[in-house]
Parts: sequence; C-alpha cells; structure tokens
Amino acid sequence: MKKLALSRLPELFAAIGAKEKLYIPADDGESARFLPYREGMELTKKLNTVRSAKDLFFPQVENLMAFQVTGKEIKIIEERDPCENFVLFGVRACDAASFGILDRVFRYAEPADTYYVNRREHGTVVALACTEPEETCFCGVFGIDATQPGGDVSAWIAESDMYFRANTEKGETLLSGLALLEDGDEAPVDAVSAKTRAILEKLPHAKLSLKGFDGAHMLDLFHSKEWEKLSESCLGCGTCTFVCPTCQCYDIREFDTGKEVKRFRCWDSCMYSDFTKMSAGQPRPTQLERFRQRFMHKLVYFPDNNDGVYGCVGCGRCLQKCPIHMNIVKVVKALGEEKQ
Repeated sequence: MKKLALSRLPELFAAIGAKEKLYIPADDGESARFLPYREGMELTKKLNTVRSAKDLFFPQVENLMAFQVTGKEIKIIEERDPCENFVLFGVRACDAASFGILDRVFRYAEPADTYYVNRREHGTVVALACTEPEETCFCGVFGIDATQPGGDVSAWIAESDMYFRANTEKGETLLSGLALLEDGDEAPVDAVSAKTRAILEKLPHAKLSLKGFDGAHMLDLFHSKEWEKLSESCLGCGTCTFVCPTCQCYDIREFDTGKEVKRFRCWDSCMYSDFTKMSAGQPRPTQLERFRQRFMHKLVYFPDNNDGVYGCVGCGRCLQKCPIHMNIVKVVKALGEEKQ
C-alpha cells in the first residue's frame, strides 16, 4: 500500500503525465468528463462523469480504413488511429467493472476487435473508491463493491491522503515508477471503506432484487404485458445508451471524399427506429419492441450467454439523464413484482 498527501496530487499528475498521456475526470462547465490532463487541472468533486470512461477504449467515432480505386484496382489504406500508452485515472468501481463486460464482447469473443484490444493493452486504469455514493447508485445489486474499485491500481481517499494498491503487473509498473509515493497503512482505508459501506446499505435501490432475470424465465419476461406500459412514454432518444458504460452497439459507415472512400464506425443505439434496418425493413418496428430489446439484453440475454454476468453495472447514469425518468430500475421492479 502506497500513499500521497492530497495536496501533492498536482505533482503526481505531472509525474505520470511526463511519462504517459494522462486522463482524469475534470469539470467541464456544469458537468464532468474525462479530459487529457494539463497543468492546473483538478479532479472533479462530482461522483461520476456524464459520459463513462468507455470512450477511452471504445470511442464514439473512430476511423477503420480507407479505399482508393484506380481502374479495376482497389488499394486498402490503414487508417487506424495511433495508440500510445496512457493512464486513465479516477475511474469509479462501476466503470471499472464495465470494462470486463466490454472485454467479453470485443476482447475475448472471436474474432477479437483489434482496435479495442489495442487500446486496452496500452491503457492503465487507476480506479478510485467511492466515499459519497448518490441515491441513483445501485452497483452493489450487481456484486460490485464501490469500496474495492478494482482496475490496475485501486485508490482511496482517506482524510488528507490518497492511498494506492497495485492489482496487476501494469499497476505495479506505474506505482514503482512514482518516487514521490510513500508506504502507507491500510487502517485509514479500512475505516473509510466501512463508512462508505454503511451509506451503500441505506441507498434507495440497495435491495433491488434480480431474482428471475435469467434464461429460465426468458419467455415469461419477453411476453410480459408490462412492456406496453413501461415503453409508452419512451422517446427513443437514445440518451440512456450514450451515457451507459456497457452499451456496445455501433454502425459502420463510409463516405466518399472524392479521392478515397473512408470507412469509420460510430456508436449506434438499439432505441433508434433505423437501428439494424435492412432491405426487408426494421426487425423491431415498434418502440415497445426496441425498448424491450434494450432491457432484455441487459438483464436476460447477456447474462444467459456470459456466465451470469449482467450487462449493467448500476452506475445510475440512465436514472439521472433519461428525460422521461424511465430506467432499468423501474423495469426490474415492474417485472419483478409481476413474477411475485
């Protein structure tokens, strides 16, 4: 266990930034987001960024390749965005857990997504434990401990110090190269963690039950009459999917510059009416079907195909940002009550 006085965080950021690119959660107007560190920048006091840390590994838009056509010849041009080593500092436990979900889709499934894998291999994640969770948080429902944030390095704020513990080889390499860190005692970390757990146990959604959300109940859930009532006010705006740390839908598009054809991919949303639209039409033509697909995937399809791991980490962003206040918690409660 290593420690550093909070007053020396600028020195820490400068030391890391001198070796690798550094991203930290910082205020950007009224909200917070992960930004490249520059001198004078401070950690946000907000619990979470509006958009998740997913952007650093699965960006909203990225170039894939380009094509040049000369007569009957096609030349393929590599347009992969260059990736350098970087440190992602201050990720909360929910976002750190989301990387494991994305890994199952992009890293460990065959074939692996080399664009995503490249960024994961170059990135070192420093995860910061929560001390003041909000009422919209429910990560514990999915087995995530906000006081043990994971990542390559786990970090805690206790009194006037920040404590660090390496969890992986990349984490060890990062901490061993920071001479300003001192040896620390785990007692302050244990004390602040106990206080945080007491808060977590009292949160409104701490006792949310996922019983019955599994493959065995798939058809019962799919055909539930509750979907009509739940989806009737949904705008199909896609806000929930864009702030979600585990959504992974994307579209691949091309445009002709006049000199070459560029191929890129960008985030997409299962809530959109043209999502996966084909020549035969839209496979889910109604908002009810699209709404149901999103939550069935998070709560039933994904865990049924991934060793019981749910496609949600309880970060609470969709609770905060949905303009009509419809979210996964309300879905769980509605369908759970019906099964009982």
